[in-house]
Amino acid sequence: MAETAPAPVLQGAVATESIVSGVLVFLVSFLVGTVAITVGAQVLVDRDTGYRRAAVTALFGAFVYALVGVFFGWIPLLGPILMLLAWVGVINWQYPGGWGTALGIAFVAWLVAVLILYGLSLLGIATDAFGIPGV
Repeated sequence: MAETAPAPVLQGAVATESIVSGVLVFLVSFLVGTVAITVGAQVLVDRDTGYRRAAVTALFGAFVYALVGVFFGWIPLLGPILMLLAWVGVINWQYPGGWGTALGIAFVAWLVAVLILYGLSLLGIATDAFGIPGV
């Protein structure tokens, strides 16, 4: 009696599910990061800075954070510090108030992202926050 080979898996279906899942994770993560930066900016900047600015900050901040990580992230202690400074630098560039305000916005954004992600994890939705390092 000859053994039969298992039925082939449709790779197109698997790839489509992976793409949809990846897009969904990106969108939720991007939304969380944008909301967190918006809240941080509203708490520390005296005027309404807009949701669009927070979205740009989240996208550009994540890009700069990753780029610095590629070149310097491997250096123990110094690499992560440089990555964080680059991210805070993007916030400083986008919002008025200087480095102190940028650090405050970064801290509040990180805290808000942690709280949002904790709430999402209670609902069974586990993800990260795009544009917020370390979350």
